[in-house]
Amino acid sequence: MGNTNERSQNGTKVMEFILLGFPGSQYLQMSIFMLFLIMYVMSLLGNVAIIILVIANRRLHTPMYFFLCNLSFLEIWYTTASIPKTLAIFLGRSRSISFTGCILQMYFVFAFGCTEYFLLSVMAYDRYLAICDPLHYSTIMDNELSRKLAAGSWLCGFLIIFIPAFLITRLSFCGPSVINHFYCNIDSWIVLSCTNTHDIEMAAFVISIIVILGSCLITFLSYICIITTILRIPSVQGQQKAFSTCSSHLAVVLIWYGSTIFLFVKPSKRTSLEMTKIVNILNTIVTPLLNPFIYTLRNKEVKDAIRSSLH
Repeated sequence: MGNTNERSQNGTKVMEFILLGFPGSQYLQMSIFMLFLIMYVMSLLGNVAIIILVIANRRLHTPMYFFLCNLSFLEIWYTTASIPKTLAIFLGRSRSISFTGCILQMYFVFAFGCTEYFLLSVMAYDRYLAICDPLHYSTIMDNELSRKLAAGSWLCGFLIIFIPAFLITRLSFCGPSVINHFYCNIDSWIVLSCTNTHDIEMAAFVISIIVILGSCLITFLSYICIITTILRIPSVQGQQKAFSTCSSHLAVVLIWYGSTIFLFVKPSKRTSLEMTKIVNILNTIVTPLLNPFIYTLRNKEVKDAIRSSLH
């Protein structure tokens, strides 16, 4: 009992952590800094442009583009939750981050990430209604339902991460305090803790199953129905027109789910930290950067709206 109390007291002494980032030479650090900075700025500009484009064009005032605006707004804050601190580390600024700051960063990164899963599944359901039940689409997916679905996605994403965040505050950290990542990650907390992490590991695993595989199932079933309906359209032109309305969303889904299923659906969080760090780059900065380009280049309505705005 005395040893347990002593360990808990020692755990409270770790009040800040060191983010290791990407160790290497000064040249490598500056090269990665420039790459991250360019991608971060382009991601912000691209997603802001999508929001402005949808707001400015009345033809885009539909549930599909309302959800797209929510996704772009989310991507802005998802990258902002982690990348600015990462850029500061590359510049040689302080690598330290307080315990509270680390908890908050972890909470917002994962809350925005969970919200994105819910939003992508809602967008898949929206495309399912539009293609599989076009006659009733406007009456089912009205402004009220689309707002409720978007609000529900945000609310669920932010509420579900309270569980692991609360469990992390109950862990003890006896040192070392170096986080082998470029932002505060649940895996890193588990590795550094000197107390039993079974509860937090199981909570993270169960939440991953519910959020990732749950939303993936909704998206998968929606696209099975969508593809089946498209194949029944007699004309090739009709098939191409129907598929063009969901191809952008499908491309984003494949990129997002492909990277994050590897990151979170695994029984142990203590394995492959280096691989986790590399794959994290894909969904924290690459995917938010690609989304505006995918929706711009693969969506005829968005391209027409851009041409209309330019003229």
